[in-house]
Amino acid sequence: MIKGVKVKILKTIPDSRGRLMEILRCDDEIFDAFGQVYMTTAYPGIIKAWHYHKLQSDNFTCVFGKILLALYDARPYSPTFRQIDDFIISPDMPKLIYIPPEVYHGFKNIGTSEAIVINIVTVPYNYKNPDEYRLDPSDNAINYNWDKKK
Repeated sequence: MIKGVKVKILKTIPDSRGRLMEILRCDDEIFDAFGQVYMTTAYPGIIKAWHYHKLQSDNFTCVFGKILLALYDARPYSPTFRQIDDFIISPDMPKLIYIPPEVYHGFKNIGTSEAIVINIVTVPYNYKNPDEYRLDPSDNAINYNWDKKK
């Protein structure tokens, strides 16, 4: 696993009315800091990648649909430099993935309906000076096959 990345397997608690799933608690080992929570969606087959942050850490989960989340360690000082990790996340395979600063990440909707992703970040978004550094998903700088299935 890429150095600094953490995975929390999420527990779903069903009852006769539906389901409850805790995503992140301030007393979790995976918790770092709170900046804001946001939701993003992607239609089937859509890729939202690649980017990283210098200041912010991310906590990704998928609460509807199914995504392939991919990470790439671009930190030359890291023992896992150039390593790629990926995860399938859905309500049936619930995980929270902690992504540290300077690790590229992105996801592809590999389901058949719109996917809903929740991200709990450690630093609020700065509209005047965004902490986002992007690459095109088809750029060969990161050799990743978005068409693979798990």
